[in-house]
Amino acid sequence: MQDYDDATAFLGHWGCFQQSVFFLLSASIIPNGLAAFSLVFLTDIPGHHCLVPAVNLTQDWYEAIIPVQVVNGKQEQSRCSRYRLDVVRNLSAQGFIPGRDVNLTDLQQEGCVDGWSYSKDLYQSTIVSEFDLVCGEQWKQPFTSTVYFLGVLAGSFISGQLSDRFGRKPVLFATMAIQTVFSFVEIFSPSWIVLSILIFISGLGQISNYVSAFVLGTEILAGNVRVLFSSLGVCMGFALGYMMLPLFAYFLRDWKSLLLALSAPGLLYLPAWWLIPESPRWLLAQGRVEEAEAILRNAAKKNKVEAPQVIFEDYNHAEPETAAKADKTQAQEHYNVFHLLSTSNIRNTTVTLSLVWFTLSTGYFGLSLNTSRLHANPYISCFVSAAVEVPAYVTSWLALRNLPRQLSVICILLLGGVSLYLIQLVPEGLSYLSIALEMLGKYGLTTGTALVYVYTAELYPTVLRNTATGVCATLSRVGSCIAPFLFQLKSFGRPLPQTIQQMHKRDGMKCPFIPRKEHSKPVVLHESQL
Repeated sequence: MQDYDDATAFLGHWGCFQQSVFFLLSASIIPNGLAAFSLVFLTDIPGHHCLVPAVNLTQDWYEAIIPVQVVNGKQEQSRCSRYRLDVVRNLSAQGFIPGRDVNLTDLQQEGCVDGWSYSKDLYQSTIVSEFDLVCGEQWKQPFTSTVYFLGVLAGSFISGQLSDRFGRKPVLFATMAIQTVFSFVEIFSPSWIVLSILIFISGLGQISNYVSAFVLGTEILAGNVRVLFSSLGVCMGFALGYMMLPLFAYFLRDWKSLLLALSAPGLLYLPAWWLIPESPRWLLAQGRVEEAEAILRNAAKKNKVEAPQVIFEDYNHAEPETAAKADKTQAQEHYNVFHLLSTSNIRNTTVTLSLVWFTLSTGYFGLSLNTSRLHANPYISCFVSAAVEVPAYVTSWLALRNLPRQLSVICILLLGGVSLYLIQLVPEGLSYLSIALEMLGKYGLTTGTALVYVYTAELYPTVLRNTATGVCATLSRVGSCIAPFLFQLKSFGRPLPQTIQQMHKRDGMKCPFIPRKEHSKPVVLHESQL
């Protein structure tokens, strides 16, 4: 059969047609960069402590009712407990002064039965402060990100097969609509559960849009332009959206306003339906030769070149019955995920690439979601983390042009892995060196992610390309689902108790609060009981 690139060589590589496809598809990825890490700000945990209701307390007791704890060598107010309000109220009424007349460590504590007071130094509100995802409910905070990536996982799996079945273009725009609409609807969520469902669906649309745009561009474009698009075009679109995110978040510090602003850009892409064509390669694979030729003839007009009378000779010069039979057979033969395991060669390729994708995704999203902890200012941290991706994508483009694929992926994985491993060897006082190594690690993982997208698309045939990309992305999203919890592991690094007293204190940490019933009466303590 005639090679597709040879048959379409008359178009050239960088005419008006290719330029419009290149920039429109790259621009369609910008909302993905905005949305993918919006949870860094939406689910960030503001400073908080137990709410103290308006009761008759002296100023001294108002300031002392929240216990002070030592965390990482620094004193800070407890986030999840306070001294029992009924006891403190009676002590205040009797004129006792905390710290002088009363030893605060002897007072019983209770949980935040009246809710929490949240700091507004950085945010007016977040999902955490809206639904009180702190203390006993704090597991919901990282799990919210996991729910999003579960949606991304489902979208990776479904979109590939839908795109191979129904076409690249319909799936691209359908998933863009899903991402835009459900991001907007999240604003009206009455509960965390409803919000999580909407976030799941939004994540489903986000990755489906990305994969469909990526595959559509790699199939329409050719030669060095295809490499430029797959390594720089979509990636720079994503990085641009990512770098714009902290700017949006800085000026819109209420989570609902931020979501509204992030969902609005999706509406700008509606006119692109009439400007972005379907993939001629996909149409040929479905036996729809006339439609493929019509797109290419229209492209020839835009590029001001003359198309040959017959573009695909293998189809148009066959006997009518033979061509019709071949078209019918090809159109009816649909490929699915099981074809990725049909032969040993394809099977080994799929397993290897899936492991690479999983490793890159776990590291990349783990580091990206940790940006708010890099610096006291989360907006600066997020921008730095996003800016690192620009040289990473440039590196991937240069590597794709000048180096073998296998060598590029192996070297960049080693760079990322070794940099992250060395962080644990850095002394505590050299925090900036740790940050530099972390950013170097992210640079390596980001470059590897860009490389492996192209590598995967090049290894599979047209009929399996989107399915293979979708399946590999699906398995990689298992890593991204785990990533939000990676930095929770550091809480397990507490020292072992050396004495019985330390053991008692540790047990107390597990259940330090005595719940106060609503009908409980104030307790009057005598001096001898203090």
